[in-house]
Amino acid sequence: MIIFLKSATLITPLNKNLHLKKRDLLIKDGIIEKIGVRLDPPNKATIISFPNLHVSTGWFDSSVCFGEPGYEERETMAHGLEVAGKSGFTELVLNPNTHPIPDSSSDIVFLKQAGKSSVSQGYPLGALTVKSEGKELAEIYDMKKAGAVGFYDYKAPVHNGNLLKIALQYAQNFGGVVFSFPLDMQVSGKGVVSEGEVSTRLGLKGIPALAEEIQVARDLAILEYTGGSLHIPTISTAKSASLIEAAKKKGLDVSTSVAIHNLWFQDEALEEFNSNFKVIPPLRTMKDSRALIKGLKSGVIDFVTTDHSPMDIEEKRVEFDLAAYGSLGLEHGFGVLNSLFGLEKA
Repeated sequence: MIIFLKSATLITPLNKNLHLKKRDLLIKDGIIEKIGVRLDPPNKATIISFPNLHVSTGWFDSSVCFGEPGYEERETMAHGLEVAGKSGFTELVLNPNTHPIPDSSSDIVFLKQAGKSSVSQGYPLGALTVKSEGKELAEIYDMKKAGAVGFYDYKAPVHNGNLLKIALQYAQNFGGVVFSFPLDMQVSGKGVVSEGEVSTRLGLKGIPALAEEIQVARDLAILEYTGGSLHIPTISTAKSASLIEAAKKKGLDVSTSVAIHNLWFQDEALEEFNSNFKVIPPLRTMKDSRALIKGLKSGVIDFVTTDHSPMDIEEKRVEFDLAAYGSLGLEHGFGVLNSLFGLEKA
């Protein structure tokens, strides 16, 4: 199949010669064959010409969940990668929350093979600890050799500070990246939403910002002691961003991300007890959202993620306290970012 895109604006920030320039594109069987000005379309080409036509390089998402293996009713690998491609995402980091938990090299090999035929490529994370139970370090070196891009007990903090210390020290031998979810579960208790005026008014148990910030501070202190590479996924508070900014100024190798829903929505969205807004970390205040947007613009926050985590409808159609955490993200990721930052930076 031959497709000819006429006078499309190119969004490719890494190529300054083409970024924001209008060009014609000739595409054959899904491969861009030629980019130029006033190209002549082949006779059999399907010509696409619209006002404000834009073409972008593929996007990267640092936190995506598909249900395969084990939870295919949520989303299969094939369907998830198809949705990702149609939404503009060509590279995705796959979270290790499947069943079984990917804590061995064979699990990583399976996940890499599962998405090979798709236009979008999934890069699997391995579990940091055996079965993500937080007790014993998993075979992270073997998983790294098999293709794991990092090690993470999905949405679970590393409770044992000594284990995190050992993981950071050990992973330096082979360039491994250790993930630590920013939540002290002893401080968060039985909370389900952000602690504040909204949680009090709705009668829902709150998760204080302190539960995130105290974990971030501890993990950064351990990183300063050990060295190594640490990723803190999906922060949600202004103070967390400040702590990470200070760590980066010290020269620590730390990266972080923020979920699009923590940029766009605040805890007021919970007023109608819609469980689609039950996410972890929870929706916070407008002050936090503004600080996170500022952190993205300044480079303190390295990635913005859709944090795509589909759930079976039966896991959401229950009382709010019992509903599963998670929401769709891939489909509306670009729209949110375009609204917040404009086309050039989205």
